[in-house]
Amino acid sequence: MTLGDLRAAVEKTGLAWRGAFHPEPADNVPAVATGVPTATMILLGFTGSDGWRAFAASHEAQDGQADPLDRWSRRIIDDLSVSVGAVALYPFNGPPPPWHSFLRWGRKCEPLFASPLGMLIHPKWGLWHSYRGALMLSERIALPPPEIHVDPCTVCATKPCLSACPVKAFSNGSFNAGDCRDYLESSDGQDCRKNNCQARRACPVGAEYHYAPDQVAVHMRGFMDGFAT
Repeated sequence: MTLGDLRAAVEKTGLAWRGAFHPEPADNVPAVATGVPTATMILLGFTGSDGWRAFAASHEAQDGQADPLDRWSRRIIDDLSVSVGAVALYPFNGPPPPWHSFLRWGRKCEPLFASPLGMLIHPKWGLWHSYRGALMLSERIALPPPEIHVDPCTVCATKPCLSACPVKAFSNGSFNAGDCRDYLESSDGQDCRKNNCQARRACPVGAEYHYAPDQVAVHMRGFMDGFAT
């Protein structure tokens, strides 16, 4: 199977192709099977709201059960892995924390950089992207050379993301989760809860790829639920 075949199969699912790489031992990529190392790793996810409608129209999004996005991702990627002869892997389950290194792997696939908010920023998608799973193949697929881009944060003089947060939760390279949680749970936090984090929205890179309202609701609910864990 060629890279083009794999990419076409991924994009038919509604998920975005997030790049591929050839794992090295330091990447801690699991084996495809006992004694069979992973030769090619493909990451899948969302870029902006591309593909979100595929999830929103699914029975998982409408059945009222817990973790609809994770369940949809697992169903879609499990089926895809069977069709292309791969093994599926997910960022939302795995060994005890720290879980699988999707953010590290993402930086081997695409031009991603650490933003002042701690999230990885993409030169095109900005802060509006995510990972939903991966495909591990025993076959070494020929890959194009990595794209070269300038870190967009290094040429951003004003850093509006840092001044936009109402409670200054981002400062000195750290995130004050307590202040963020208290604000989100207050009546003043409605704007962030409904429209996504004000600091994230202030970033000019990829602003046109801001998540759709129902996508914001799912991600913000998951973010707030994370405070309780």
